[in-house]
Amino acid sequence: MPPKKRGSGAAQMKEVKSAVKSASPDKKEKKDADFVSLCKSLHVTDTVCDQAWVLWKSVQDSDSQKKLWSACLFVTVTDLDVACFTLTQVQKEVDLNVNQFLALVRKLDVNLDTISTRVDSVLTRLKKKFDVTLSHICYMFGVKAVMLMEKETMRSCWTMFLLAKGGALQMEDDLVISFQLLLCVLEFFIKRCPADLLQPLYQSAINRGQSPPTRTSRRNQSKAKPRPPEPEVDMQLLETLCKENDCNAEEVKNVYQTSFSAFLESMDLSRSLDFPQVRRHITSPYEEHYLKSRDFDGRLFLDGDETLLDHKLEMSQVERTPKKNVREEEPVLIAPQTPVRAAMSSIQQLRVDLTSSGDQPSANLVTYFKNCTVDPTEEVLKRVETLGQVFGQRFGQAVGPRCVALGKQRFTLGVRLYYRVMESMLKSEEKRLSVQNFSKLLNDSTFHTSLLACALEVVMATYGGYNQGSSGDPAEDLCFPWILDVFNLAAFDFYKVIESFIKAEPTLSKEIVKHLESCEHLIMENIAWRMGSPLFELLKQTQEAPAEQVETPAAFTQPLQHNHTAADLYLSPMRPGHRVLPPESAATPGPQPVAQAPSQPTGQTPRPPRSNSLNLFYKKLYRLAYMRLKMLCSYLLPSHPDLEHIMWTLFQHTLQHEYELMRDRHLDQLMMSAMYAICKVKNVDLRFKTIVTSYKNMPNTNQETFKHVLITEGHYDSIIVFYNQVFIQKLKTIILQYASPRPPTLSPIPQIPCSPYKFPSSPLRVPGSNNVYISPMKNPRLSPGIMTPRSRMLVSIGESFGLSSRFQKINQMVNSSNLNVKRSLDLDSTPKPLKRLRFDVDGQDEADGRLVTKGLIMHRIQEQNMKEDAESRKE
Repeated sequence: MPPKKRGSGAAQMKEVKSAVKSASPDKKEKKDADFVSLCKSLHVTDTVCDQAWVLWKSVQDSDSQKKLWSACLFVTVTDLDVACFTLTQVQKEVDLNVNQFLALVRKLDVNLDTISTRVDSVLTRLKKKFDVTLSHICYMFGVKAVMLMEKETMRSCWTMFLLAKGGALQMEDDLVISFQLLLCVLEFFIKRCPADLLQPLYQSAINRGQSPPTRTSRRNQSKAKPRPPEPEVDMQLLETLCKENDCNAEEVKNVYQTSFSAFLESMDLSRSLDFPQVRRHITSPYEEHYLKSRDFDGRLFLDGDETLLDHKLEMSQVERTPKKNVREEEPVLIAPQTPVRAAMSSIQQLRVDLTSSGDQPSANLVTYFKNCTVDPTEEVLKRVETLGQVFGQRFGQAVGPRCVALGKQRFTLGVRLYYRVMESMLKSEEKRLSVQNFSKLLNDSTFHTSLLACALEVVMATYGGYNQGSSGDPAEDLCFPWILDVFNLAAFDFYKVIESFIKAEPTLSKEIVKHLESCEHLIMENIAWRMGSPLFELLKQTQEAPAEQVETPAAFTQPLQHNHTAADLYLSPMRPGHRVLPPESAATPGPQPVAQAPSQPTGQTPRPPRSNSLNLFYKKLYRLAYMRLKMLCSYLLPSHPDLEHIMWTLFQHTLQHEYELMRDRHLDQLMMSAMYAICKVKNVDLRFKTIVTSYKNMPNTNQETFKHVLITEGHYDSIIVFYNQVFIQKLKTIILQYASPRPPTLSPIPQIPCSPYKFPSSPLRVPGSNNVYISPMKNPRLSPGIMTPRSRMLVSIGESFGLSSRFQKINQMVNSSNLNVKRSLDLDSTPKPLKRLRFDVDGQDEADGRLVTKGLIMHRIQEQNMKEDAESRKE
């Protein structure tokens, strides 16, 4: 029997509305008096009150009634898009902080059809905005080390920042741009601050050609001389702020001269004003902005309000400013590692890596261009200029019309990386093929657009765009796949360059490599299967050539080869290839030379073209699909391990032979449907609701995957409707075969190799050891906060290490399972009790709660070396 149909969140809300309308005033169910009182305190309309009550009746459980009522009211006003109350107002009514309240609203989705995609989108936006704002307030309390602000002055500074962020930026949750805006606000306040309240660094940075404004008494106001117009920005001060925060000064200047200066002008703050005057200008406008946005009141961060923070303790941790090391001879200032500081460090590292790269093709690259049969130089430069204009415009549309220049600055970084990686790729191809004429590749517009898009994706991710938005509007979200929409680039074409890009650029950080790999997964799961994708045309061509198949089942057991280059994939299938062998002896051919397509001998029958790009895509797709199926089976069917292989066979058959089911759909939709189908024919009791509930706990999932599934053209519904009306209708005959005495032959299980992408900076385990790792030398340009080791021993190759007994102790530590031996490396020969270490924060030891810097550890090692050298001389 097919599963019982449940409606989507939108359908659920329609049912609620229908139930409210159908009930006459006399027949309406009497509401709880406390619920009515809550509605009155939040000033909700009768319609909202009625619909929220019906919603609560459908989801009530053992939780506090009042808290559930508040969640139902929030869902209702969000779905109806009516302005009744703010998030902070409803939180205060039920005494919940932001994280607790958002978790409660998501908990309402017990039947997977209560929360609509609209509500889910609002919850996601609120969570991201809250996290970004929390990062900024952490920095603001650190400002106490810069400017000894009184409480009201600090409140004015923070309020101006919140107001400027809401007024100047369309994306308030952009971590980097909003932080750059915060530096502009600090410049505005610091230059008005009395010199005796500033650290010496900032006293000298301020241009004292202008004196800070002072208030005059009413008696002397008429005698006061008119003050000359105040300069818009103190560049020296702004550059000092940028330098102290590892922030690019040119970008911050651009933010000041466009977004912030326009904000000051609109608020009549561009003239000389003292702190009380500034406060009067911004208090009322922010109140209006807060009520209009209907989310949390950011001003309450300064009060440690429990609607924003989990505990008072959390605020006390936020307020901690960097402190100097207790050792007087080692005054190391430790910078706390916050999301803002991590982002600034990553951006700074990217800029340093690209210092030697120019905005134009290098001499080596120009030589490659001139060696081509058709010189691509003019087309390359023209394409970069055109795409740069498009990128700047779309960036301005997403972030704010005054941020076009910021978009151009990021595009420039992307162009530098684009030329750099292209040159590296061509050098590798020249070494591999012993040719220098890459005319076909370098005159391929899709290759260039994909390579530039990948370079820009690296830049955008470095600036904070790690989270992919597979279902959001790409015009409003800079996360992947926004760049594909900007360049009108097919995801299947973009995927071809990812692996070669990573191999060609060894300076990419581990986080960026993981991000690009997740982009590749997102493409295989969903984006490459959208309407109009070239993937479908390739699959169609494959079906029309019987001797050429996408993949043979026997090839699943072969190791996945990662020696394909971008040239292999972009020029395929422009040249003849090899026919696929029968399943019994199928082999995976290696990459073919790509400089020039070989000519076909006269009189010989042409062989069908072989698509390297399609075969590699399907190899990776099968492995990804099986890994996700295996993970879900481990959650749901630990007592039925035999079903996993059967489910995989049906899943693989669908992807290979019924790939049209993937059009405008998601890989996981077919996975869950295959799992449910096999359980039905094998008489295993597994409800679809149970499958979806476990699926929600898997990484990188989205509720739209099971709530918003294509049924027919233009019509979407839940995954259960998709299973009943589409999946089972298409595959019923195949599915029933698994219940017969002679079921179909099972497909081989794909090999699951480690990620093909190497992380140059990652520690590598020494073979034969469980706890010894070696790492390449870290770049000294990174900040000490990032470089801080946790509890590792630092050994500098080439410097005196001391007595041979130390090496013996190292060997003892490595070979021993007793962790206490690690402490014996100290001068004390008696092992000390070892408290459990916490590895959540770099360099933090729970035993003493202090952060230990690299400099301090090196200092102690040097002291120990000197002492041992002295002992050896005595001997």
